[in-house]
Amino acid sequence: MRRLPTETLSPLAGRVTEVLARYDYEMRPAIDAIDAAVPGYGGLFEPGTTSSEIRAAVDEVLDAAPPAPVSGDESAVPQVVLYVDGSSRGNPGPAGAGAVLQTPDRQIARLGCPVGSHAGNNVAEYAALRLGLEALVTRYDPDAVEIRIDSMTVIEDIWGADSSAGLDTQHTDTIHRHLSTVATHRWTHLADSDPNPADTRATVAADLAALGPG
Repeated sequence: MRRLPTETLSPLAGRVTEVLARYDYEMRPAIDAIDAAVPGYGGLFEPGTTSSEIRAAVDEVLDAAPPAPVSGDESAVPQVVLYVDGSSRGNPGPAGAGAVLQTPDRQIARLGCPVGSHAGNNVAEYAALRLGLEALVTRYDPDAVEIRIDSMTVIEDIWGADSSAGLDTQHTDTIHRHLSTVATHRWTHLADSDPNPADTRATVAADLAALGPG
């Protein structure tokens, strides 16, 4: 996957985002790689790990040979459910995007990306939809996708008759372009009480956006 554009991030958060992009935004293997490079028993989210230790670990991961690219081992799956969610601590504040691709049998992609160190929740929601669609069209070739999302702002902008309530983001045109490549797509609005596996990824991505300064 190409690196997704972000709002302003600290140098440290930007470098961590480079690692995520190298791992196609699959959060678990990217964070595991950083944790393995932190000296001793520390890790990216361990309270005792310093910014300089994180920076050194990130540099080590980026200097190493890149991992094998992620490819869809179920590229012919006819139907996929895409969960998306954005998170912003403070709104605006450190913000992250999360996306999970799921077949009837299992989750096939679990993605996260920092959005910005001072970004709003709506921007994070657009970024989450772009993140998930980018993985969908890059790795898989479904006949149909159901997008489960809790942001009515995004729903009304992307699928509604009147997009005037939407935001003019750097993600909107790419979202429309990706959707145009899928034969059938529909949305389902998630209530706050509905489970959304993308929520955890968005929250962790917001934590990464808060790293700094580095």
